[in-house]
Amino acid sequence: MLELQNVFLNFHSSKGTFDSGVHHVLDDVSFKLYENETLGIIGRNGVGKTTMLRIMADILAPTSGVVRKRPGKTASLLTIGLGHKVDLSGRDNALLSAMLQGASREEAEGFLEEIKEFSELGDSFEEPVKNYSSGMKSRLGFTTALLSRVDILLVDEILSVGDAEFRAKAERAMKERIMGNQTVVFVSHSDQQVKALCDRVIWIDGGKICGEGNPDEVISAYRKSLRPS
Repeated sequence: MLELQNVFLNFHSSKGTFDSGVHHVLDDVSFKLYENETLGIIGRNGVGKTTMLRIMADILAPTSGVVRKRPGKTASLLTIGLGHKVDLSGRDNALLSAMLQGASREEAEGFLEEIKEFSELGDSFEEPVKNYSSGMKSRLGFTTALLSRVDILLVDEILSVGDAEFRAKAERAMKERIMGNQTVVFVSHSDQQVKALCDRVIWIDGGKICGEGNPDEVISAYRKSLRPS
């Protein structure tokens, strides 16, 4: 479905802690994402996980390297507030998001009541998103992408936001989607969620892939690396 080949992302900084003023966000990253697979990405904060998702979603372009996506396939990045037009209502944002993900206007309008019900936004669905809490934004974004049927779902920590009841509901819905024909890339700090949802895991640190493979084995190696020596 998608491949990153020798991908680098760098930016220049005045801080002397970086080599020659260059910060390597991603450093020679290569991997393939297969159809119907759920790929987990783990690692500490600030090591390049979200950057990888943004490159896969065509939000960022790499400094060098190749990103290949199967022609005609759509991808949506789920992260808090990304792409929301805050002066528009939840309904209008859901409509626009569904259309940007490939739905016709008629198809998108057909999703709206289901999005309103699943997201549990109630009357707030008709209010401007600028009045939403972070949890409400995450529910809107998660539900819109989940029900709009994109080909590749890129999930950035969004199942960790909101109240416990909605998190459980979202995880159940994600599992049902995964059991169907959904291809997912899933970033999370929750070992339990990664083990429950993912077929394969990539561990990234310092912009490099440090491990890839079976979720139990990769998570174990990652956790061991965090322990004081």
